[in-house]
Amino acid sequence: MTLLLTTSDVARIVAASGLPNLLRRLADAIEADMRRWPEFDKSARTASHSPCGVIELMPVADATHYAFKYVNGHPGNTALGLPTVMAFGALADVATGAPLLLAELTLATALRTAATSALAARILARRDARTMALIGNGAQSEFQALAFHHLLGIDEIRLYDPDPAATARLRRHLGAAAPAIRLRDCGSAAEASVGADIVTTITADKRRAVVVAPEMLEPGMHLNAVGGDCPGKTELHPAVLAAARVFVEYEPQTRIEGELQQMPAEFAVTELWQVLSGAAPGRASASEVTLFDSVGFALEDFSTLRLLLAAARELALGQEIDLTARPQDPKNLFGLLCGTMMRDSAVREPGPGPRLLSA
Repeated sequence: MTLLLTTSDVARIVAASGLPNLLRRLADAIEADMRRWPEFDKSARTASHSPCGVIELMPVADATHYAFKYVNGHPGNTALGLPTVMAFGALADVATGAPLLLAELTLATALRTAATSALAARILARRDARTMALIGNGAQSEFQALAFHHLLGIDEIRLYDPDPAATARLRRHLGAAAPAIRLRDCGSAAEASVGADIVTTITADKRRAVVVAPEMLEPGMHLNAVGGDCPGKTELHPAVLAAARVFVEYEPQTRIEGELQQMPAEFAVTELWQVLSGAAPGRASASEVTLFDSVGFALEDFSTLRLLLAAARELALGQEIDLTARPQDPKNLFGLLCGTMMRDSAVREPGPGPRLLSA
């Protein structure tokens, strides 16, 4: 049997853990798995692009578990009443191939993305960072804001989005969830960035945009670039990358999908796991500009799915389902059909037809 976790189940896991605690657990789980990076069988995600968006599969495995995520990105979906991003994922046992878990990952992806952003900032941003610009106030913005508040102590956030309604919604939610955060509405991305220790960009448009220009950089700033996550979609001017030390999740994937797609192949970057494991340095000085070019990687979903499975078992949540056929005799797969076909055949068995009268 496979455990099914719905959106409601994931929301109940968050409620039972408390959002700050769950974000910490996610960040810790992702860090622990990144520290053993060489143990994983990794590949860039497989993407199917269309003029409307992208649909992707994201696989990864270690010696014990195999995981994958199905996820889309369709910026025009909100006009249709659908989320821009929708996702689900599976976790399987490597030894048998049996699927252990099928889970919603739309809500969980927002949580793990925020946890990964905070994890990266913890090792790359200045330790005295307390102010963040949040550029793009869409569906993932609350998660980013709360992760940086609870995990890094960010206590002032400057908000900017071209849609005032999005900023109003974000302000309302943050006011209720974390009233200690000081919020300031800004009229532009440039205004929001002035004096910010951290700048998080999380816009949704699938286009080459310049959300952060080089003149917006300040010494010691950390950039958390989250929105540029597919070919042809960027948020930063190339000169911003040239002025910063750039860190990524999985370089082969980021070269295709991240801000890095704008740079030549020889442009040097550091994978985040190298810093976590001590194989490479992080921030070199208080004045250095650092950049986390985040596109999301399957290892983060692997960590999330394992945490969800453990939490669901602790809380007795989810539903066991027959996702795959398991005949009593593994060699008699057809036998699963026999009883059903016989019952259905009996129900449909026609009675005697009309008699034909002879002439």
